[in-house]
Amino acid sequence: MHNEPTKKSKLFIHIVLIIGSIIMILPFVWMFLTSGKTIPETTSIPPTILPESFQWVNYKNVWNVLPFVAFFLNTGIMIVVRVVTSTLFSAMAAFAVAKLEFPGKNLFFWMVLTQMMIPSQIFLTPQYLLVQNIGMLNTVTALIIPGIISAFGTFLLRQFFMKLPDELMEAATIDGANIWQVFAKIYLPLAKSGLVSLAIFTTLFAYKDLMWPLIVNISQEKMTLSAGLASLQGQFTSNYPQLMAGSVISIIPMVILYIIFQKQFIQGIASTGGK
Repeated sequence: MHNEPTKKSKLFIHIVLIIGSIIMILPFVWMFLTSGKTIPETTSIPPTILPESFQWVNYKNVWNVLPFVAFFLNTGIMIVVRVVTSTLFSAMAAFAVAKLEFPGKNLFFWMVLTQMMIPSQIFLTPQYLLVQNIGMLNTVTALIIPGIISAFGTFLLRQFFMKLPDELMEAATIDGANIWQVFAKIYLPLAKSGLVSLAIFTTLFAYKDLMWPLIVNISQEKMTLSAGLASLQGQFTSNYPQLMAGSVISIIPMVILYIIFQKQFIQGIASTGGK
């Protein structure tokens, strides 16, 4: 008698999850099907779901139109540098706020929280002027600058460091360790799950970043995947099959990374909910 409600609740949860999964997958299925259509098929009314004959040539055409090798390389460099610098600097700032005492500590943390509450678009103009003044417009380096420091990363890692006992620092200090050794050899390894979480979020944010790469670089050879695909969008008309084919190509690296690091992705995101 007591098992029956449990079975019904599990069945209901599975049904909801299946429906949610289908809803999430539908845009990707539509994108793939559209990538194999002709232009008339994409603009027909009522819309056609399946292409009459799948046009694999769309993939060849969009690959020849856009420098995808440069796009992948620029995106990869941007992600790697942003992940390394953002994780390192955020960990240092978070450790200082969580475990050290210094004048203005609370003010600094409130400034971090305030920066998280302000829309990122507000910072585009000062960031652009900064990059322009140092002569880095239309360069790969310009793609990296806004993501070197992360207010979100500082806040996230602070929560992890706050959970770690202060006695660890006291014991290490008694043994003769300096503050850098305490941070690098004791606290940083213990915050591994937080670092993984931040690396995952930074990768996702950088991969889908569109506005900044589109503003700061005008040469296709210096663009990322998101900005490069946006160049296919015309003012009055667009080649939707090629646009969707390019989109399919662009998501392949993230799908491969997810398959390889699926366990780390799940553990990293789950750990943000607390222990």
